[in-house]
Amino acid sequence: MRPFKYSGTGSVNAASQILAVNPNAKLLAGGTNLLDLMKEDVERPDELVDISRLNLTSVKMISGGVNTGGLSIGALDKNTDTANHPLVRQNFPLLTQAILAGASAQIRNMATTGGNLNQRTRCPYFYDIAMPCNKRQPGTGCGAFEGVNRNHAIFGWSENCIAVHPSDMCIALVALDAIVKVQGIDGTVRNIPFSGYHRLPGDMPQKDNNLNPGEIVIAIEIPKNNFAGKSYYLKVRDRASYAFALLSVAAALETEGNKIKQVRIAMGGVAHKPWRATEAENFLSGKIADEKNFKEAADTAMLMAKPLEHNQFKVELGKRAIVRALMQAMNGGRI
Repeated sequence: MRPFKYSGTGSVNAASQILAVNPNAKLLAGGTNLLDLMKEDVERPDELVDISRLNLTSVKMISGGVNTGGLSIGALDKNTDTANHPLVRQNFPLLTQAILAGASAQIRNMATTGGNLNQRTRCPYFYDIAMPCNKRQPGTGCGAFEGVNRNHAIFGWSENCIAVHPSDMCIALVALDAIVKVQGIDGTVRNIPFSGYHRLPGDMPQKDNNLNPGEIVIAIEIPKNNFAGKSYYLKVRDRASYAFALLSVAAALETEGNKIKQVRIAMGGVAHKPWRATEAENFLSGKIADEKNFKEAADTAMLMAKPLEHNQFKVELGKRAIVRALMQAMNGGRI
């Protein structure tokens, strides 16, 4: 690990100012991803800004404004606390399921909401500093593109990067139409729709999100919905625990009788960002909630997939996972 300066801070504004002045500074909260990357010499910050003591841990219902009845989660709330909070379990069980599917209990006890959003890819070519990686070192190439790419993207990739976003929590949040609240260097707060927070790689794979310089995530808001009774998070992986998703599906439905009033489908392990299957959602809107329509929706969701040499299996796996997640959601699958 390389030498670095450690800076404590008493406010979001102070931390934001440090980031604005020093683009090579990094925020430190739970540290579950950042410290590993520093030890591997992947991340090389010259300054760590400790924000772990800031008052950004509340989980509460929103009263007032357009999101009344929704939920606000502080950026420094620990993943374990979020998953097990009564308001989350009762009103947004999809989020509880997704968080508990990720990492280990020890990591969830340390990892924060904001950190989960901003974690880096687990692509082995990103972690191996002997290999070329445009995300780690722009302009060096993508080792995975011509290498072993079994775990990599089938949607939205570019020749510059085929890595996937590693989070489980984020897949549920994009399905729930969450909003990311960020604070800038002048103290102003702006809202970013979750679907627009993360980026596809394009020609700038080193940039994971759409934060402006100095901006810091302060909270996540989830609008009120009627998905609590019919939602499910399915994670397919090589082993039952301590493994990232080969592919995952977050599914949520609201029905009137046997017809679908609203549906949300999001996928993980398939793109550089949490992937929303909007074409499948549009297909299912107003249709009968049965396996036949779920299979057609799954086919629709995978039409634009562009598998690589070693991950063609993800197309069929994705179809089956979508159907299974929707069927389980209809059966009231929840914690």
